[in-house]
Amino acid sequence: RGQWAHRAAGRLPLPRAVTYGLASPFAHPVRTAAMLLAVAFGTVAATFAVGLTSSLNAVGSASDPEDRAAVTAVIGGPTVPGGAGGGVRHMNPAAGSDSPPSADPAKVRAAIEAQAGTASYYGMAKDDVTVAGISGSVQATLYQGDSRPGSYEMISGHWITGAGQVVVPTGFLDRTATKIGDKVRVTLGKDTQTLKIVGEAFDTSNDGLSIHADLADFAGAKPQVFQIEVKPGVSPAAYAEKLHAVVDPMGGDVIANSPSQQEGMIIVLDAIAVLLTLMLVSVAGLGVLNSVVLDTRERVHDLGVCKALGMSPRQTVSLVLASVAGIGVLGGLIGVPLGFALHGFVLPVMGHAAGTNLPPSILDVYDAPQLVLLGLAGVAIAVLGALLPAGWAAKARTATALRTE
Repeated sequence: RGQWAHRAAGRLPLPRAVTYGLASPFAHPVRTAAMLLAVAFGTVAATFAVGLTSSLNAVGSASDPEDRAAVTAVIGGPTVPGGAGGGVRHMNPAAGSDSPPSADPAKVRAAIEAQAGTASYYGMAKDDVTVAGISGSVQATLYQGDSRPGSYEMISGHWITGAGQVVVPTGFLDRTATKIGDKVRVTLGKDTQTLKIVGEAFDTSNDGLSIHADLADFAGAKPQVFQIEVKPGVSPAAYAEKLHAVVDPMGGDVIANSPSQQEGMIIVLDAIAVLLTLMLVSVAGLGVLNSVVLDTRERVHDLGVCKALGMSPRQTVSLVLASVAGIGVLGGLIGVPLGFALHGFVLPVMGHAAGTNLPPSILDVYDAPQLVLLGLAGVAIAVLGALLPAGWAAKARTATALRTE
């Protein structure tokens, strides 16, 4: 079998050892198909694992965006006098007190503006509110100023840009049977406002029952913390120490934020994904190794004839590697689209299991150069699996090979 393939490959402007190897798979179509499946499987695993790892990193970056601020100035006190309050205890567990300090927000804001090294800041408060159509309380995060540095990743719509707007997660939309453009009534303390839903955010806190709105919508509301970005070259720790000396006498506190535990968890998940990928790719490489060993031992007499005619060890290695190169290319062409499609199917299912849709920043993690490299992974799997048999074939003595006649 495969004589036509040898004649066709012989016309290519390539060394004869290479064309010989390219035509070899056609002599054993079933074995070639098994090898192709092994390479495609390895490429699918690598493509999916790379996408999953990138998506997990994106999830870690998108979660709790307020933690991205370099410095946090804590004011304390309830959002609304006489309201639910207590939000600062959730946002600043490090304070370690059931009665957090309370400072004048205006004075703290003035101290931040006067502090050298301040790049930008915004106020934030958390409290429990009631929403028409939902029994029980809903966690509300209220923002003062330009809150875009602390905005959540948007699934659809846009982040709040002013008063009268509210951004909600997927769980809220599902629970209230609302959509972007609808209006909801929100009550904080004695103040009730009708807010327009302008965006769907990637926010899984409080089981999706949370809202994000402007602090100006509630007249009696006050910020509990200020999230601060420092100018390039300014040390957050040094900045926090200087600002603390000013804010502490007022009854406030200043904290230089450190990497969150979420980042450590993402590193662990990345390591697990890499380990599993290496294991699956190794299995695919062993499948190639098994097939190439069988093929090489069956053709040991042919290799002996080629060596008797003058084929060098280097040409023998080229012949064996070329016999799997075409399979590697085809396996990559099959495996990359399948891995891409698998990622596009599994990630939304994972999101729905967590009660949320996913934003494009988590789903669209592949780029063209990355996909090309992943396609070359099929060639790498095939070649690495064939290296040992190629070395054995190159070292086999001509007389030993011919004795198998």
